[in-house]
Amino acid sequence: MRTIVGGLSIPWDVQSIGTGGLLVTERDKARLSVVRKGKRRTVRFPRSSVWVSGETGLMSIAVDPRFAKTRRFWTCQGWQQGSAHDVRVSMWKLSANERKASLVRHVVTGLPTTSGRHGGCRVLLDADSKALYVGTGDAADPANPRTLTSLGGKVLRVDRRTGKAMPDNPFADASDPRQRLVYNYGHRNVQGLAQRADGSIVSIEHGSYRDDEVNAVLAGADYGWNPGPGYDESVPMTDQSLPGEQTEAIWTSGTPTIATSGAAWTSGDQWGAYADSLAVAALGGERLLLIRFDAGLAQMDVATPPALQRYGRLRSVTSLPNGDLLVTTSNAGNDDRILRVSPR
Repeated sequence: MRTIVGGLSIPWDVQSIGTGGLLVTERDKARLSVVRKGKRRTVRFPRSSVWVSGETGLMSIAVDPRFAKTRRFWTCQGWQQGSAHDVRVSMWKLSANERKASLVRHVVTGLPTTSGRHGGCRVLLDADSKALYVGTGDAADPANPRTLTSLGGKVLRVDRRTGKAMPDNPFADASDPRQRLVYNYGHRNVQGLAQRADGSIVSIEHGSYRDDEVNAVLAGADYGWNPGPGYDESVPMTDQSLPGEQTEAIWTSGTPTIATSGAAWTSGDQWGAYADSLAVAALGGERLLLIRFDAGLAQMDVATPPALQRYGRLRSVTSLPNGDLLVTTSNAGNDDRILRVSPR
């Protein structure tokens, strides 16, 4: 375990851009940085357009697998134009000297906002297609999770370049273009997306006062969050009294919530019994969970390494090609850091 870089404030995500470089977002500062050899350098981009409020700001990153050639990456952030604001996914191109990011296009716009609560989103490039997955929060609006024409409380699946619905999406033939983007629904506040080596994808979700969840990402599935009317958070995270079929989580925290956040799958024999486990960061729980699942995504057991219980709130987890993990802390101030975790 070692600190890659410190002096950060709420680093929401960190992703490798190859050749030892890391791309980092800080939510409340709306700051985009490149880190090399322990040194951080600010990247110029239109940060004045980033809408920062509550749990919303500059958040998730996905990096093109062909980044060395394309220089492209995606972010999800709050965005403001005049008095209006939303949450949106945008495609950028990083300059060769890594000092400036230029907007290529906004890929998905119109993710709902209220106060900034539950405005976070997580982006993931599918390894097996041209799809981009986007996990969204419900903006603390009781109507969003189950309204298929709203983009809140969903996992979306879009073409990574155009933002159009993938042609095999479950609602690809819907009359409303927003519904065509929806891959599944009924979520409270999706914070993480992680793809296993076999191609399967899981989402990580904040519970209310109980039952943070890990869910298998399935086409057309309903995950059962229905807090309306009045945003009643005493209802179950997966409410089986609703019409239709609700999909149960493959892992839950129980009571109380530990505020699970970002996640990544471990890889490599150096992880021993916990190779191919889901490493999940916890904010409120101030720990890293290693959750083992079998090939069918049935939970086997959970470990919490003591070495990762002394850094406070943990937000994001990224897997590096050699099997190490990058984990960000989220304690605010300017004392947050990026940790490199080696299993042995």
